[in-house]
Order: sequence, then structure tokens, then C-alpha cells
Amino acid sequence: MIKTDILIIGAGPTGLFAVFEAGLLKLKCHLIDALPQAGGQCSEIYPKKPIYDIPGFPEVLAGDLVDNLMEQIKPFQPGFTLGERAETIKKLADGSFVVTTNKGTEHHAPIVAIAGGLGSFEPRKPLLENLAKFEDNGVAYMIKDPEVYRDKKVVIAGGGDSALDWSIFLANVASEVTLVHRRNEFRGALDSVEKVQELKNQGKINLVTPGEIIGLNGTDSLESVLIRKTTDAKEDITLAVDAFIPLFGLSPKLGPIGDWGLEIEKNAIKVDTFDYQTNIPGIYAIGDVNTYPGKLKLILCGFHEATLMCQSAFQKIFPDKKYVMKYTTVGGVSGFDGSKKEAPKAVVKAIE
Repeated sequence: MIKTDILIIGAGPTGLFAVFEAGLLKLKCHLIDALPQAGGQCSEIYPKKPIYDIPGFPEVLAGDLVDNLMEQIKPFQPGFTLGERAETIKKLADGSFVVTTNKGTEHHAPIVAIAGGLGSFEPRKPLLENLAKFEDNGVAYMIKDPEVYRDKKVVIAGGGDSALDWSIFLANVASEVTLVHRRNEFRGALDSVEKVQELKNQGKINLVTPGEIIGLNGTDSLESVLIRKTTDAKEDITLAVDAFIPLFGLSPKLGPIGDWGLEIEKNAIKVDTFDYQTNIPGIYAIGDVNTYPGKLKLILCGFHEATLMCQSAFQKIFPDKKYVMKYTTVGGVSGFDGSKKEAPKAVVKAIE
């Protein structure tokens, strides 16, 4: 069982920044996220899109923001359970909680902070009759290990950043990459679109636009896909493949957390703005997953909520301790790894 001071559900920007604020209070954190990497939507959906309303950053790419946050929290050595979804919660006699994931990993903490963004993300799946049959047998909705596709024939469907970026990456891994999109136009970073065009011209990517996957074939595992280029079935293409990866984005859902007895309003968790605690003492909700009068779904608001949550969590964990806040400009940042960041000490010296 994994034990920590604050168990954070959701490793997006708000959850990551909570690790930093908790670290300043000498509280250890562990994060659970259903996605295979930290960063939430910023990493999975729009890593190359600029964000303009982060204080101190006139412009920062979403992926770079995540990288910076990961660097910022590194001294506090957070733990991660990635690729697993928080499924159940049990409150123990001492008031602490045990959260178990869909893969059976147990986590024990006195404080639970739900920072799940818009909820747990589930892939948007194409409406294909026998799709479930080939899931994990040729069909995947996200790429966890690119090496799985080494020297394989891969078909990617989609028209956004993920489809473009993975097509580019796998062009140097797979033996054959085919990108299928129902429109001629792609919605993604310009450099990615231009790179796909370049790889197409070099014969490293097969591009089928407009086109749509309308059928999957195979006995035990996926063997081929049926592609419809026009409304005329006579022009359908049967393409031999080893893998089909539909990248149609992610659909946000509150998921199992919605069954934890929390007060829910319009698919969001109601909180008290004093410390962003839910109706269950010891469980907090911060970031886009919560709701309260005047709520704004902005990353900077999530940072503020995470800060106040950590202060409240400290008082709950150490009710007899009084925390005296020290500005990082004065006290610096002392990491659990022994590192220390601080401003140069002032020198007292007489001027003769």
C-alpha cells in the first residue's frame, strides 16, 4: 500500500502545483492519473498550444508549462500512479482514507485532494460494430510505448495535434504509417501539419483524406481495416494492418468519483471556498473539477485553490502545530532531496 500525506487525484497543472505548496509545508504527495503521463489535458490534448493567462508568462506552451511544473516540484519527490483511475474510497476509523484504483493499487492518506480537471478522461471511440473485440488486440486509444509499433503496419485516425504528432513520431518506428481523416483540413500546430506534408511527399506517411474507417477485420487480432474514401462503396479500400489507433480526443467524465458521496452540481464537486473542502471532511476538490459561486475554470484559479487547500490540510494533519508562513524570497525552498534554493545572503560590512 502506498502511504502519503496528501493523495492528489489528477496530475494536471493544479494537481502538480499542489505538490509544490504541500512541499513548502513539509507534506509529501502522491498523484493518481488515468492518463499515462502527468500534465492532464495540457500534455494529452494540446501540448503545443500557447496559454496567455499564466501570471509572469506572456505566452507559454501548455507542454512547457507542465515541464516547468515538473521541474518545480522535483525537490519534493512526489510519487505517481499513472495509467490508473481512482475507483473506490474507504474512510477508516481514524478519519484517513484508502483509495483503490481500477488496477487494484491501494493508497492511504489522511487527506485526499481531487484535482481531476473536468473529470477522468475517456477516449472518444469510433462507432464500429466489432470495436470491443479488437481492443488490446490491435486497437488502442493512446500510445503508451511507441516501441510496441516497431516494424508494424499502423493506421491512425484523427485530425488534431495527437494524430499529427504520433503519425510523425511513428513514421520512424513503424514499417508503414497511414493517417486517415474525414476532412482534407487538419486542426493542429502549423509545423506539425507541414511535417506530415513533408513525410507524405517522402513516402513515409500514407495520407487518406477525406476518408473514414468503417470496418475492422480479423479472427483473434486485427488484420485489416476498411476505409471509405467517398460515398461510393465501390471505392472502399481494404488495408492490411497490425494496429489501428483512433485519436479522436478525450471525453471528460466525473467517473467513479461521482459515487463517493460527494455533493455534485452539474458534473462538478461543490466546495466551501474557505479551503475548498467538500461535504466530506478531509476530501478537497481543486481546479476545474469543483464548483462554487463565481467559479472560473482557469489554471491560475486552480493554483490559488491548491495553495489554500494545502494550508487547511496542514492544520488537519497537525492540529497542534501552528504554521508560520515564510515567503520563499526569505526562507527559500528546501527539498526532500536535500536541495536548497535561496537568495544570496546579505553581507554586513562597514564602508571605510
